Amino acid sequence: MKRIYWLLVIIVALAAFLRFFQLGQNPPSLTWDETAWGYNAYALGITAKDEFGRFLPHDYLESFGDYKPPVYAYADVLPVKMIGLNEFTTRFPSAFFGTLTVLLTFFLVRQLFKKSLYKDLYGLMSAFVLAVSPWHIMLSRAAFEQNVATFFVVTGVWLFLKAVQENMWYLSLSAVSFVITMYTFNSPRVVSPLLVLLLGLVYIKTLWKNKKQTVVAIIIGIVLFLPTAKFLLSSQAALRYQQVNIFSDVSFVQTSNQEIANDKNAWWSKIIHNRRFIYAAAFMQHYFDNLNPGFLFIHGDGNPKFATQDTGEMYLWDIPFFVLGILWVFKKKEGAWFIIPLWLLLGIIPAATARETPHALRIENALPTFQIFVAYGFVQLMIILKKHRKLIGTILLALLFANVLYFEHGYYTHYINEYADQWQYGYKDAFAYTTSVQDKYSKIEFTDALGRPYIYYLFYSKTNPQVFRKTANITRDAFGFVHVNNVGKYYFPKDLPQNGNNVLFVNIPSNVPNSAHIQKTFYLPNGNVSLVAYTL
Repeated sequence: MKRIYWLLVIIVALAAFLRFFQLGQNPPSLTWDETAWGYNAYALGITAKDEFGRFLPHDYLESFGDYKPPVYAYADVLPVKMIGLNEFTTRFPSAFFGTLTVLLTFFLVRQLFKKSLYKDLYGLMSAFVLAVSPWHIMLSRAAFEQNVATFFVVTGVWLFLKAVQENMWYLSLSAVSFVITMYTFNSPRVVSPLLVLLLGLVYIKTLWKNKKQTVVAIIIGIVLFLPTAKFLLSSQAALRYQQVNIFSDVSFVQTSNQEIANDKNAWWSKIIHNRRFIYAAAFMQHYFDNLNPGFLFIHGDGNPKFATQDTGEMYLWDIPFFVLGILWVFKKKEGAWFIIPLWLLLGIIPAATARETPHALRIENALPTFQIFVAYGFVQLMIILKKHRKLIGTILLALLFANVLYFEHGYYTHYINEYADQWQYGYKDAFAYTTSVQDKYSKIEFTDALGRPYIYYLFYSKTNPQVFRKTANITRDAFGFVHVNNVGKYYFPKDLPQNGNNVLFVNIPSNVPNSAHIQKTFYLPNGNVSLVAYTL
């Protein structure tokens, strides 16, 4: 056991290194959502209120009008308070809980295969595969609240299994963990209840025999969930859902109506071209998009924030072991094996309802099931090989190391130059400059072409949230989106004016007038111009 735990320490240390190394520099800049997390944590740490003045919000952060679940901001309060408001501290909770997820995966897998002779090997290999996973590394290196939620999903399943296998009082802790996921990200609000229902049905006899502990866990879960239940039924929550799901896409209804009209409104056409069938077909298509081999093993998510585009969400090395793992898990039926495929299938459901697919972030609920299949396949192959396992195992692990090295080389050498513009790069340098010269101008007009400039101003100037609330001009449109029009002398219009005395403008290069007097140019790492400061 000592050797096993030493190996686990090494794996977790590797996971921490891959998630924390140069965390403040790569990704090369903060997205506006990351910046909002950092500033809201900063505001909560100073005033116990979010940026717009809500006292200890428990149901949501209004932010840009996307009503973020609040857990990430609270998790970020201490790092920001202790170290300061910067890129590293903003991303710290994601990297920290990502590392803990690797550790917890070991204990989860041991619990899944509790009676197996190879449970420790399954656990170590699963933790190792997750530790070096490009999927999990990418999502752990930015302030993605889903990555924190994944930790609590894994914790919830692990504690449930410990409850039904060892001590039923763990069930209450499992309930707490599952409820936390619903205060952390939107996808677990679908996946966590489904997982609880699945586990409850599978172990209904055990739960029934231990009514006292079961009832206590249910009551705790309900009591903790109630504070956010009202919000989940509100128009704000519905608005957010309508923005991203396929069922609010009117084109499906238009297609249905057109097909029926083409058939001259025949009764049978109303059946076969019913919009519900079209929605169902779209749901299935979007669902299986997330299992596309190209997405999983070749190029990854099309959004560079979730994949380097040179490597899939998983490695090419994973392919044979992933397939073998699925086959052997179903063949050998060890322990609570059935939870793994069912968890994977349930974890994809939220992404299947979304318009953008495949989506590595929305299906992170399914991790680490993909990695468990890979680990199971590898360990079983080593068991079968017997005499040659050391040689072949060494060769296979060397090939995995080559895959990891290729990913890391691309991430640290090429990624910043290729995709800095996808991370709103340029704001930090631009606001550092405008802050240094702002006393020379009566007004600073800053473009919103890169998205949400006001939050970057607040973040990098470390504006006191009380000052922001007093000096900001804020409007909310009919769709619930929040627009900060100006903070003091900083203005953030949709289109910058073409004249102004004693005004400093900051704009994207394509929108800079020919008559402009360039004061400062801000560059992307690849040498392209990001923003330009000028006067007229």
